[in-house]
Amino acid sequence: MASDQLSPLLADLHLLTVLAATRSFTEAARRLGVSKASASMRISELERAAGVLLVRRTTRSVGLTEAGQQLVNDMLPAFGRISESYTAVKDLVGKPRGLVRVTAPVALGRQHLAPCVAAFLKDFPEIQIELELTDRFVNLGNEGFDLAIRHTNTPPETHVAWVLCETRSVLMASPAYLAARGVPTHPSELSAHDCLLYLGGGHSANWTFAKTASAAPPADERVGVNIRGSLKANNSEVLRDALLAGLGIGLLPDFSLPPANGNGESLLLRVLPDWQVQGFFGDRIYALRPWSAQVPKAVQCLVEYLRAYFALGFNPSVNLAAIKG
Repeated sequence: MASDQLSPLLADLHLLTVLAATRSFTEAARRLGVSKASASMRISELERAAGVLLVRRTTRSVGLTEAGQQLVNDMLPAFGRISESYTAVKDLVGKPRGLVRVTAPVALGRQHLAPCVAAFLKDFPEIQIELELTDRFVNLGNEGFDLAIRHTNTPPETHVAWVLCETRSVLMASPAYLAARGVPTHPSELSAHDCLLYLGGGHSANWTFAKTASAAPPADERVGVNIRGSLKANNSEVLRDALLAGLGIGLLPDFSLPPANGNGESLLLRVLPDWQVQGFFGDRIYALRPWSAQVPKAVQCLVEYLRAYFALGFNPSVNLAAIKG
């Protein structure tokens, strides 16, 4: 096909690659800023021009035919290079600009990303951010995100991973609960307590503890405990509120710990400080991005801003004041 005949189809071919990634006319249309009806009509016109069925439509899903998948596989590298080249050229001139789509866990996003992003946008008015908060795993490439903020132990090898800060899981309870039920001195005693369980990541109702490096010997002691309680939740803010209400003993990531009250007193107390629960929440917070030869300047600016913020700890007002200062 001559280039002058192909040119009118390029936008529709790109639409096909987006549809292949999203498997949804609604999401593909949203990402490209067109109506669902227009997206569907353009794919039908592309099929007529190609003379072959490219998309398999059902009432519940959208898939590609063998011909459609082959076409997408052949086009993706070329469209990827075009996108990277265009981004590189835009970044040569002027201030950072453009849209950055970010996904993050709900609690981390509400407590820390929201105030940080607000301050960032004031400093970089030509950048726009779409922030989607969800605790589910997001496939960045398929869903069109530029960046994911995640706490994990093992970032995927196929992604660029910028370390934002260290983080840890802490076992907490309210002073009222501990006064009423007693303070456990060994993990085995938790089986007699009400414990609040985090549901994310497929965690079971068994906590495994290892002694911290600073604890009294034997330093390599490990203990597994079956726990029970009245509440399980997949959000650390929900667990924090339940702990504050005195419902039991529970794990929180350190970024979700409540601030002290007006008298400087801790609203929650650390339980079993010489022991560390294994396998919860991850030990670092990362900014993740699928590997690419070119990282847009707007993404780079946001990552550097987040690194400066999180390097100072988990106090939004103090962190932002320090960055501004």
